[in-house]
Formats: sequence, structure tokens, C-alpha cells
Amino acid sequence: MNKKADKKLARTPSQLISERIAELGDWRGKTLDHVRKLIRAADPEIIEEWKWRGVPVWSHNGGICTGESYKDHVKLTFYKGAALSDSAHLFNASLDGNVRRAIDIHEGDKINESAFKNLIRAAIKLNSSGKKKR
Repeated sequence: MNKKADKKLARTPSQLISERIAELGDWRGKTLDHVRKLIRAADPEIIEEWKWRGVPVWSHNGGICTGESYKDHVKLTFYKGAALSDSAHLFNASLDGNVRRAIDIHEGDKINESAFKNLIRAAIKLNSSGKKKR
């Protein structure tokens, strides 16, 4: 293994997520940082992971959501989103799937912070129940 690979392996997932936020250096980094803070506020025991060669993942008794950054949006994909009640209509992408749902955030979009934190808590509750559907 080369030194660069060794150095990357030595960093924690939380450090890698912080680095990704800094690397983005624009509204996408600020957005990812903001939703990360909301996720942590909703569940201080959330586990941060780094999967699939660079995708931030938040877990608690299983996967909650991913935080991917694209050129024109930040996508938060909820593992069991189709089983979650979304009365605030936060989900706006991947609506046709049987399992996942996503929130695409574009530059300038505002997220309903209270509803988002409730969605995180509902996903954790669903994971903790062991159920796959509502």
C-alpha cells in the first residue's frame, strides 16, 4: 500500500466528511455541513460512515441516509424513505422507488429544519423497530 492510501485509512469517517465539506468549498459544502449539523442535533448518537469511495453515510441501528454532492445539488437519500411519513413533503426525488426516497437540495433552497430532524428521528425509530414498512 502506498503512503497516500495509508494516510487516508488512518482518518476517521467524520474527518473524511469534514474534508469533503471543505473540498467542496461552495454552497454544496455549506449545505452538506448544515444538514450534517441537523442530523447530529436530531441524534447526538448518530454514527458517521464513509462508504463507496467517498459517500458520507449516517447510521443508527442501520443506515439512515447518505449525503452525496453533485454539480447542481446535494442529495440526501434515505434508506427506508418510502416507509416514512413525510407530511412536510421534504422528499422531492426518487419518489417512484419501493424503498428509498431522497431530498435534492439546490443552491438557495431552504430546508424545513424541524421537519428534517423529525424525519431523521422517524428513520431511527423505524430502524430500531426492525420493521421495513409503515
